[in-house]
Amino acid sequence: MIAHAFSIRTRPGRASRSNDVSAFLPRFIRLRDAPSCLGMDKNRFNHDVRPLLAVIPIGTQGIAFDRLDLDSWADDYKSRNGHPAAQPEREKLWETKERRVSPNEAGSGTSISSSDERAFARALEQATSSKPKSISPGA
Repeated sequence: MIAHAFSIRTRPGRASRSNDVSAFLPRFIRLRDAPSCLGMDKNRFNHDVRPLLAVIPIGTQGIAFDRLDLDSWADDYKSRNGHPAAQPEREKLWETKERRVSPNEAGSGTSISSSDERAFARALEQATSSKPKSISPGA
């Protein structure tokens, strides 16, 4: 799939050098090749990654993505979800690392709503009162 975009063609009798590879990496990656650049299938790419990237039109129907944007997404995903390799001493380094918190996550603290406080006070009073409430409607 993407091997053609990253392959280096050498002349017969000449060996390719590994440091020459970076000179031939394309800046724009076509839609058909982008999922394999990130090691995922096209459905996961379309669901998780594509909505976050800028689309670059190529010709009348072609779509491409900037390789640097793909790399940036991969770095961000790795920082949020990656774990270090297992340590021989059974250390769990990822448990001590601070993680970024979602801005939509509800924070902890004291409620400032007075209606919630009143409802809680009534429930507490009913639970702790010594006089049992009658269930029957006639009592």
